[in-house]
Amino acid sequence: MQNFSQTLLLTIENQLKKELQTKPAKERLSFIVLNPDITTSTYNGNEIIIENEAYIYRGYKTWLDLAHQLGCRMLTPKLLDDANFVTIVYEKLTQDSFHAQNVDVEEKYGEGSIFSAIHKNEEAGFLHYFNEALQNVKLSSRRRILNLGINSGDEFELIKKVADDFSELELVGIDYCASAIESAQKKFANDANVTLLCADINKLDELKLGEFDLIISIGTLQSSNLEYNKLLMSIVQNQLSRTGAMILGWPNCRWRDGEMIYGAKMKNYSFSEMSNLYKDVNFAKKYLQQKKFRVTITGKDYIFVTATSIK
Repeated sequence: MQNFSQTLLLTIENQLKKELQTKPAKERLSFIVLNPDITTSTYNGNEIIIENEAYIYRGYKTWLDLAHQLGCRMLTPKLLDDANFVTIVYEKLTQDSFHAQNVDVEEKYGEGSIFSAIHKNEEAGFLHYFNEALQNVKLSSRRRILNLGINSGDEFELIKKVADDFSELELVGIDYCASAIESAQKKFANDANVTLLCADINKLDELKLGEFDLIISIGTLQSSNLEYNKLLMSIVQNQLSRTGAMILGWPNCRWRDGEMIYGAKMKNYSFSEMSNLYKDVNFAKKYLQQKKFRVTITGKDYIFVTATSIK
């Protein structure tokens, strides 16, 4: 087993990348590093002297980040007999991803799909920033809430948990996927204040829903079948109340083999490329500011644009 406790990170990455090229999915590889728990308040790359010999310190976050960059998941490290060192274990990920599914668009996001197995509220990289966005728009002051692209209802589930007066809110969720809406309806079967509609977001005006105090859309407006700029402007002008708020979210991640991997990825690139993400986020920010909204951009694995009216 290789010992990387005195090896530069660049060398480690290149060596592991080469090894993984010949390994099939689900196969594991292990290597020895300095135990990250040997000290605290120490930045990566600092030397740790043990019995007059220098070793390179790196925290567990570095090894987790490297695992995802190499297309692996990190398993539980194993403490060696010499507690100054641990064995890091990586497992190569499969290509099992809803992104790669060659199926009907609706079924790609429907009940029983790979996407339906994703629970965003159990991902710290989503939950923390979405919950923060709900606080920033002062959820307690919002009565009518619209969720565009609700799928199975993760956002409404969180609102139900954090709202002081959930039963007094009026929530409307829309999605084009019938089986996803059916799944969400089961979750909120006992909530008379939740309405879930299978409908085309392109035809919102036909639904005559009126105005909302808060509009949420996570990972939907950038869909290829929507005219993003035109649709966003229409929603602000026709569905958002004069003193309303918005929470828009873009995935800056890929879902693969049970892991949320940081970084948006375009079809023609083998690496994370975020030009379209930044373009869409920047358009939303500028447009909403022009419409007299205070806008913040937060998040990491998901990027959130949160807008509140200053009219």
